[in-house]
Amino acid sequence: MTSTYGASRRRPRVVVIGGGFGGLAAVRQLSVADVDVLLIDRNGYNTFQPLLYQVATGGLNPGDVTFALRAFTSRFRNADFLRGTVVRVDADAKIVHLDQHEFIEYDYLVISCGVTANYFGIPGAQEHALAIYTRAGAIATRDRVLTAIENANQKVPGAPEPTIVVVGGGATGVEMAGALAELRNAAVPIAYRHLDPERVRIILVEMVDHVLGPFHPKLRSYAAKQLRKRGVELRLSTSLKEVRENCVVVERPDGEQEQIECAVVVWATGITAGPIVGDWGLPTGRGGRVEVGDDLRVAGHPEVFAVGDVAMTPENLAQVAQPAIQGGKHAGVQIRRLLAGAPTEPFTYFDKGTMATIGRSDAVVQFPFGLRLRGLLAWLAWLGLHIVELMGGRNRLASLINLSVRYFSWPRSLNIVVGDPAD
Repeated sequence: MTSTYGASRRRPRVVVIGGGFGGLAAVRQLSVADVDVLLIDRNGYNTFQPLLYQVATGGLNPGDVTFALRAFTSRFRNADFLRGTVVRVDADAKIVHLDQHEFIEYDYLVISCGVTANYFGIPGAQEHALAIYTRAGAIATRDRVLTAIENANQKVPGAPEPTIVVVGGGATGVEMAGALAELRNAAVPIAYRHLDPERVRIILVEMVDHVLGPFHPKLRSYAAKQLRKRGVELRLSTSLKEVRENCVVVERPDGEQEQIECAVVVWATGITAGPIVGDWGLPTGRGGRVEVGDDLRVAGHPEVFAVGDVAMTPENLAQVAQPAIQGGKHAGVQIRRLLAGAPTEPFTYFDKGTMATIGRSDAVVQFPFGLRLRGLLAWLAWLGLHIVELMGGRNRLASLINLSVRYFSWPRSLNIVVGDPAD
């Protein structure tokens, strides 16, 4: 076993596990502290997850929503990046163990490693469904969807019908279903002139009787109406029972089971902490998330913070971007306070609202003080916020151009590239 970055240290070291929203926010806050910051992630890049569904439907390139973590840390004189996979945390010894038998010593630790898909034990879901929570997952989904349409157009023998089942009626599921419907309605008639677009079915399965659970009932109804208007088949109050290679089994509201043949199953519901987090010896709660106090420190380990999706806060905050960003900032500030000999402060989450896009020039936005938007104005707010939050000027410009092309000149400018789904 070898110690990485273990040579003589002259000031405290803060290790940040995970280069997502929370981890990057913590690094920014610590950039002005008298510490050495080491950001660790198994990937060499940050992924802007809210726009991965655009990658999965061909609206954006993977490079538009990713940013090199080494380029990020190079902005700060006291920060560095290490690509590696954390396999164990020894909180008593203040050591992070990596693959390749390496370990890192720390004085303070910020855990922000995010989560993974939760398949709720549904048979075949993990084996056959595609999750769009990662860059690789979004690319695989795009290739599978476009290959299914290509096979139908070329009448490939034995190929399943180009039906895409989206599981989950939250923001991710609604955005994915809406984008797929626009792909079917706008691009398929031009790119695949011999394929009846009606054969490309988009089915959204949700176990409760509405979509967009966190939103106001009026916005839920509006979103459902707009999805149906775009040709999305909503299967509400319908539970998923099994996922097979080319079909799903659902239970309808009447209690009867139905088998739906499909080419692609997109998993857009349920997240859980990675199973390895449970082996770190830290207290965990629902979904394997690390339990923290009101200051985001882990009980029994005052030098360890957990933020973002992996943290189980007393308020049980939603697992979306803003709690992670604000939590990462809070953790960085509290470490600075501890270094100065001051006590920590409780974390207070400021709800900035929530939003979801339905399709071209259409979205829903809900602010905490009662203001609700829908339609074009909501979509412009959604577009502006997501472009601003992207990392790097190149990514912002590329995404703005590509999304503008998709929503204002598409499908005249369509560029459908079908990859190999086996890659």
